[in-house]
Amino acid sequence: MLFNAALLALGASVVAAVPSLEIQGNQFVNPKTGKAFQIAGMAYQPGGSAGYDPEHKRDPLSDGKVCMRDAALMQSLGVNTIRVYNLDPNLNHDECASIFNAAGMYMLLDVNSPKPGDSLTNVKPWESYYMEYLNRTFAVVEAFKSYPNTLAFFSGNEVIYTKENSETVPPYMRAVTRDLKNYIKKNSARKIPVGYSAADVREILEDSWNYFQCSIEGEKDDISRADLFALNSYSWCGDSSFQQSGYNTLVDMFKTTSVPVFFSEFGCNEPAPRLFTEIGSIYGKEMTGVFAGGVVYEYTQEANNYGLADIHTDNSIDLRADFHTLQKQYAAVSWKDVQGVSASSNKQAAPKCSRSLIKTSLFNKNFTLPVVPPKTQPLIDNGIRPAPVGRLVDISNWDVTYPVKDSNGKTISNLKVVPMKDDAYNTPGSNNGVSTDGSGSSGGSSGNNGGGSQNAAAPMGVASAAIAIPMVIMAAFMAGAQLI
Repeated sequence: MLFNAALLALGASVVAAVPSLEIQGNQFVNPKTGKAFQIAGMAYQPGGSAGYDPEHKRDPLSDGKVCMRDAALMQSLGVNTIRVYNLDPNLNHDECASIFNAAGMYMLLDVNSPKPGDSLTNVKPWESYYMEYLNRTFAVVEAFKSYPNTLAFFSGNEVIYTKENSETVPPYMRAVTRDLKNYIKKNSARKIPVGYSAADVREILEDSWNYFQCSIEGEKDDISRADLFALNSYSWCGDSSFQQSGYNTLVDMFKTTSVPVFFSEFGCNEPAPRLFTEIGSIYGKEMTGVFAGGVVYEYTQEANNYGLADIHTDNSIDLRADFHTLQKQYAAVSWKDVQGVSASSNKQAAPKCSRSLIKTSLFNKNFTLPVVPPKTQPLIDNGIRPAPVGRLVDISNWDVTYPVKDSNGKTISNLKVVPMKDDAYNTPGSNNGVSTDGSGSSGGSSGNNGGGSQNAAAPMGVASAAIAIPMVIMAAFMAGAQLI
């Protein structure tokens, strides 16, 4: 039942590249600089559902050579955060976590998987809310809590996406958030946020946000309240606009948010090729005061045709034209201005949980949450045993060993990860390994330290639901309730 502890430590822990972030009001904040942080993220699940394969001991963060390839490419793209959906807490993730850390990238991690018993179901959720399921989510926390670039955990992904399941799921989803936050509080040396990734179904979106962000009267430390709220949104398609896409109504909806709000997925793929013109709005003045950035869906090409790169069976990779289009859009953003904004002192208070806060007729208005399942409280109080342990390790070679071609079919030579300076995160220009016009180039750094500390430290030697897809086909991934 409890998870294996046979995780080999590959080396000694070292100083992190990325600065530790805190949540202050509706912003992620670097407490050392007082600057607010904007997520420039990428959905990362190579191989789709097949990329998560516990039977063959494989998940997206289990192969260091693959992570080196993808970290170098995403670093040259300008990504500062990856979202990973399906993870096996029994596997060793030290090398991959260390590589992404050195590349200046945080990790947003889902605690669920599409395997039976590994997620809360939206049909009769009470049947899937039991100790063995929660044990699995706690194991993911244990496996990733010690990596400094673990930014947050998602307790659920699009579990509520119709008016009908909004009637039954919310109390159980908030209970899972409570249990995870309690586990982290009692078993982690640092506070790691827990939040929910919602489907952008406008008729229930505002109620979902209010249900998770509100404060239950008398609840100690607001322990069941989500630390953040994210949404998977595909409303900006083609050469749209702030108003035409409905982004303006999202800003109006969330302008009073008491927690960070961001896109946990975006990037409509019709019409194709994609233009990614929403980048200018997401990181422009019309949105950055309310939204904390977003995560592009997705890095690798899968059956649903959202990928920026094609991965082959020999682990070689061909970039698609969309990769270079997104790269150009990122390069046009003034990241120094975006990431240089001081944290706001005007913080919104959380609304009080009440029936009147919820507007949709079917949406659950009950804030009396399910009690912790039998045999679960000792796990929360004492931690799971044995527990998987993760730590940063030394990396001796930063070169990409797999062949990579740009969208013109030209081989990219000398591609490598450029380790960031201490207390820095990635921005466009940190790694010039891939040019914006699609022509391969040699790896290298412009010296940009990614908006973190401005110290002159030498580059460091680094010695998170079902597979996410647009909600229209989400139901195919709803897992049943079985013991782990």
